[in-house]
Amino acid sequence: MAKLIALLNVIAWSGFWAFGYLALSSGSEAGSQTVVAILLAAVGGALGLWAYFWLIRHSEVTGYAKPRNRVVIEEDAVT
Repeated sequence: MAKLIALLNVIAWSGFWAFGYLALSSGSEAGSQTVVAILLAAVGGALGLWAYFWLIRHSEVTGYAKPRNRVVIEEDAVT
């Protein structure tokens, strides 16, 4: 499953950069094409972020990456 998410991550970021470039480089005469390119770039960016964060969480859980230092607040200590 992790390899499938990693593949999705690469494809999503590729779509983000490709359609983002098309949206930025299109002229003012291509109105509807610019909107479609912006929407596809946004979908690619959202999927890329989701897949990236999933991969980070998965690598911490499986022990491949060192977990981040996080403060755990306990109810007894907050008095």
